[in-house]
Order: sequence, then structure tokens, then C-alpha cells
Amino acid sequence: MKPPSGRELAARVLVRVVRDEAFAAAALDAELSRSVQLDARERALATELVYGTLRVLPWLIAELDARARRPTRHLPWEARAALWVAAEQLMFMRVPSFAAVDAAVTAVRRAADARVAGFANALLRRMAEARPKDEGEGEALRVRAVYESCPTEVRDALVRALGEDGARRFLGETGAPPLGLRVREPGARAVQMARIAAARPDAELGEGRVSPLCILARGAGKPQALPGWAEGELAVQEEGSQAIALATGAAPGESVLDACAGRGNKTGALAVAGAAVDACDRDPRKLEALREELARLRVAPRSTFAVDWTVGSGGVTGSYDAVLVDAPCSGVGTLRRRPELLLRKREPLADRTRTQRAILERAAAHVRPGGRLIYAVCSVLREEAEEVVECLTGPSFEPAPLPAVLGPHGEGASSLRLLPYIHGTDGYFLATFRKRG
Repeated sequence: MKPPSGRELAARVLVRVVRDEAFAAAALDAELSRSVQLDARERALATELVYGTLRVLPWLIAELDARARRPTRHLPWEARAALWVAAEQLMFMRVPSFAAVDAAVTAVRRAADARVAGFANALLRRMAEARPKDEGEGEALRVRAVYESCPTEVRDALVRALGEDGARRFLGETGAPPLGLRVREPGARAVQMARIAAARPDAELGEGRVSPLCILARGAGKPQALPGWAEGELAVQEEGSQAIALATGAAPGESVLDACAGRGNKTGALAVAGAAVDACDRDPRKLEALREELARLRVAPRSTFAVDWTVGSGGVTGSYDAVLVDAPCSGVGTLRRRPELLLRKREPLADRTRTQRAILERAAAHVRPGGRLIYAVCSVLREEAEEVVECLTGPSFEPAPLPAVLGPHGEGASSLRLLPYIHGTDGYFLATFRKRG
């Protein structure tokens, strides 16, 4: 069978993401894996269309509906997705209008009928008349479309946390981020970069700005095929996530509780550093994946516990030199790589704050006197950051300086908000405390 074009593949992914609430990265990867005959140019086009469209989808739908005789939501899903893909090309990509329109009309005819295809043709031609005249006008329109596509409550929360200019800059970070790779120790980074460069001469490689363990890679291919992977010398981990693990200051022989470990990215970094790590998560399946990943890295957790911190400490007893609480959150900090999050129904921020406080307070009970407590979220919102750690004010904990390993970014501070337009990472908040003796 003839493989789908990049446009067709992108439309399929968008239906999965919007209708079925699939994650964009997983849905795109699945479609690309099934379309092995698709050449590199079409694969790149599909990727650009998926992420570009998702970032401005509410704006695109509003623009299409404003030019239609009736709302496009009445069309079949496949027809709607074809219109979204065409509108993205017309408004924001250097694609000839006739090519974008003709491909969409053909797709709509397959999904519906000739009458609907005629409607799509007329609609997209009207859309093409509003196409930006030059690159500068197109870039300005993209910035406005991204900002207006963000739900009002999220946009307002970003403004409260970052200010108007910061919120616009945060939402404007729409370029695909590089792959983050973690080496075992800072001194290994240059060696690993040289090995990857020799094996993948066309790859773009760089050093992270915040984490001394981080290699940033573009065009390096599957990480599992890179030199060093099979030996456990490399792991995939976004740079900001690496910084959170480093913020624990874990030293060889120390006991560390990773209270919300997930699949173990930070647990692995802590164990490789020589700490005795107990890992917790509410989902036992994630703990199984964690154990497998740590085995690949030639380390192991000391213990694992299935714990729901909102109701108690489960099987966790005793105290630790350091407790890391990377709390469940809105994920707003990851929007540049997960734009579909803004299309989902969201838990009220006040409810999220209460949940995070409950988790933090219960986990904090396991810090030994003189020990460290680290709170982190992949969010930049005050409601999930400063307003959560307020619960620690009192006689038990005091702010503690961030470790020197994070360099000048956290120098002299006890908390840090990582931002893509400043640090090159996803958006995070982290704060460190010491338990009084």
C-alpha cells in the first residue's frame, strides 16, 4: 500500500489527540512507526503539522468557523482534521496555497462526500485570502494565535506567576525542544558527546545550561541506538528534570526518599550518584518500569513502595537524609512539548494546591533532623509552587540554599523557577528546605 503523506498522517494523529485524548508524542510515534516507507521530508512535515496545529488549534477553529456558513464541528472528524492541517499551512507555513487546499479537499471528499468537499474548497480559499503577506507578519500572527489559544484561566495564572511579558514569552516558546540525555557524572559528558558525534556526524549536540550531566541532541536518532546506551552510560531525561534530581544534593551513602518517583528518571540519577534510594509511586506498574530502567543503568532502588500520599505513608517508615517530592501537577511547564494539555479538562488550581500540600506535608514527616526536603513541579504557576510550600513555614523547616552543582542559576537562592526562554529547559519550580534539629 502507498504510505500516507505527511499531511494525511498529521490529520490521523490530530483525530487521535483531540477526539480520543491520546498523547500527541505517543500517537505520532505510533503512526510514524507504521509508515516506515515515509521519507524523511514527509515525516518532518507530519511532525511540524501536528505540533504546530495543536499549539493554535482553538484559534484555527475560530478562524475557520468565522468564514463558514455553519460551525465545522458538524463535519466528520477526519474532515475537520484535514481542514485544521490546511489552515495551519495557509496561515503559518511557507506552503503554496493550492497545494494545501487541494490536499485537504481530497481528504475531505474521502471522509465525507463531494458536497462537503465543495464546502471545504470554498472555505479554505476564503482562508487563503487572509494569509500573512510576509514572514514578519506571519510570525506576529503566530504569537497572537498561540496566546489567544491558551485558555483564559491558564493565561491569567501565567500572568500572575511571570507577568504579562513573561507569560507571552513562555507561551511563545513553540519550537520543538532537543532531546535531553543524562550521563553518569559531569566528567563523562565530553567523552559521551565525542562518541555520539563520531557515530552520528549529522547530529546537533550541545551542553545543557543548568545540568552538568546534560547533553542536548537533535537529529541523533533513537537514543537506544546511541553509543553508551547499552552499557548504561546514557539515559533520556529532560534537563530541568535532571536539575531537580541534582537539587537533592544526594551524596554516596545517603538515604533518599523519592516520594513521587514515576518511572524513575530522577531515581536513576540519585542511585547512580551513590545514594540509597527508596522509590514510591501510586501506580505499581510505574515502579516495575522503574526497576527495569535502573537495572539497565546497573543500579537498583533500595526499596519500592506503592503509596498514595494523599491518604497516608503506606509502607514508608523511618526518616531520610533527603526527601524529594516531585508532586503531580498540571504539567503547564511542559507545554512546548505537550501542547495538547491545553485542550484537556483541567482540575481547578485550588484543588490541585490542596492535593500537593497534602502530599508534601506527609512526605516531609520522613525527613530526619538536619535533613533536606526538596519540592518540585513541572509547572511555573504560583498556585502549584510558592502557595504550596507556604505550608512548611513554621518551626520545623527553614529554606536551604540550592546545591552549587546547579551553578549560577540558583546561587544564593533556596528556590528556582526554570523557564524555557531563560534556561532552555521545560518550565519547573523547585524549592529546598532543611529540617531544624
